Amino acid sequence: MKVLVIGGIAGGPSFATRLRRINEDDEIVIFERGAAISVASCAMPYYLGGVVNDRSKLIERTPEVLKQRNNIDVRLFNDVTSIDPDQKVVTVKNLKTNAIYQEPYDKLVIATGASPVVPPIRGIETASNAFVLRAITDADKMMDYLDAKHPKTVTILGAGAIGIEVAEAFARRQMDVTIVDQAAQVASPYDPEISDIIQDELIKQGVHVILNNGIKEIRNNGHTLVFQDGSLHQTAMLFLGTGVKPNSELAAKAGITLSADRHVIVDDHLQTNLPDIYAIGDVIETTSMITGKRIPSVLSSPANRQGHLLADIMTGAPVSYKGFIGAGVAKFFDLTASYVGYTESALKQLGITNYKTVFITPYDKAYFFPNADRVNFKLIYEEKTGKILGGQAVGTSGIDKRIAELSVAITGNLTAFDLPALEIPYSPPYSSTRDVLNIAGYVAIRELTNKTKTTKLTAIPAQDRQTAFFLDIREPGTTPAGSITPTVNIPLSQLRDRISEVPKDKKIYITFRKGIGPYNASRILAGKGYDVTTIDES
Repeated sequence: MKVLVIGGIAGGPSFATRLRRINEDDEIVIFERGAAISVASCAMPYYLGGVVNDRSKLIERTPEVLKQRNNIDVRLFNDVTSIDPDQKVVTVKNLKTNAIYQEPYDKLVIATGASPVVPPIRGIETASNAFVLRAITDADKMMDYLDAKHPKTVTILGAGAIGIEVAEAFARRQMDVTIVDQAAQVASPYDPEISDIIQDELIKQGVHVILNNGIKEIRNNGHTLVFQDGSLHQTAMLFLGTGVKPNSELAAKAGITLSADRHVIVDDHLQTNLPDIYAIGDVIETTSMITGKRIPSVLSSPANRQGHLLADIMTGAPVSYKGFIGAGVAKFFDLTASYVGYTESALKQLGITNYKTVFITPYDKAYFFPNADRVNFKLIYEEKTGKILGGQAVGTSGIDKRIAELSVAITGNLTAFDLPALEIPYSPPYSSTRDVLNIAGYVAIRELTNKTKTTKLTAIPAQDRQTAFFLDIREPGTTPAGSITPTVNIPLSQLRDRISEVPKDKKIYITFRKGIGPYNASRILAGKGYDVTTIDES
């Protein structure tokens, strides 16, 4: 059997090497139009920032290694320009010699990935100082510019994960860094409770953050930026971190079905609508394991695992692809942020509103242990069943561990009701006796079983804002918090003694839900027959 692979960055080599380990006789060819295969794309910001100094470490395997160890034919600078599914042949252009040739196949794997989006800004084609970061040649161009021009200022268009990671790389080079984004928040994979903390970290590290704005025109060869509000901004360097688009043009020309946003649609065997043609990685759309809805698969870890699985599928193993969850983690200066599944904003875009949230801030280790710090953790779950829809966290340590645990819980179809039963390894340097997911489960169960009532600030009826009793339980000397002006302050430590000051003929709202205090107050009041609700402003 002759198997051709189009694309050699992540999923393609993973598939090819796994297939070789299963079958020694297949002829395997990888076509890669770029300069290298098996590139650690996610490591490139750390290369730019000097954390990783050796460029060769970014390339896990070379064509020579794959030929010697795996008997795989890797052809760099070879661009597949068309697929003929009827004749089962591809047309290839050698970008070094311009020679064009055809290659037949028995099975074909499309692993063409995605490319950076270059926004249609007036004058962008004249910006000699503008860069993107996807291929290793992109990193080379940026390093050459940095070494030759020694720019002191850089503007980053796009405040997503790649924009923030690159901001840190430039900051490590002592550059003056500005991030600008049309959105109202940074770090779009996260909800505001998490992204606000990330934004505070950026500002603390000296990064200028400009939101609700963008670049409408570029002048002076990229050195003068005209913002949407009309202001001018001077910069020595410009980085475009405005997202990626799937490299699906080749598939479309061959008659392969694409989604509305141009991803290749595959089934649970990672097969397209055409026989003997499969697809993996950033180019595909698959099924969400959480909602069952169609979803792009846009992370390097799933691409590698899809490649491994496809080799098993292609050789007859009784396995299938269960779908995509979406789990990511990133280092943002001194913080780690991680997520799994859906955010609130993503659920709303899908029209899903039957969910509740938990936001807690427990310690990452035993509270008494040196350097114990808070884990800012958000859990999203279905309001009646407790089905876990997603989670996010940010902090200085232990963040990836908690989200990894939650990802496993989602994969295993656990619900919020199961989280308190998770047996998390405990020792004071690493965790608490009741760890983050346990606590999140406890809080969710209180909501699911109506042990407590919680409402968002925006959901408080207008009538209640006029007539309800808003109780502030902060202790003396505590910094004010929350957007509601309280009716009265009764410290939690005094609530039992002063409970007569709380009227029973009014709805009681406990202002600014954070930590265990509001819950304890609500239980004291509920136990005495009060109609009490905590306000969640997380």
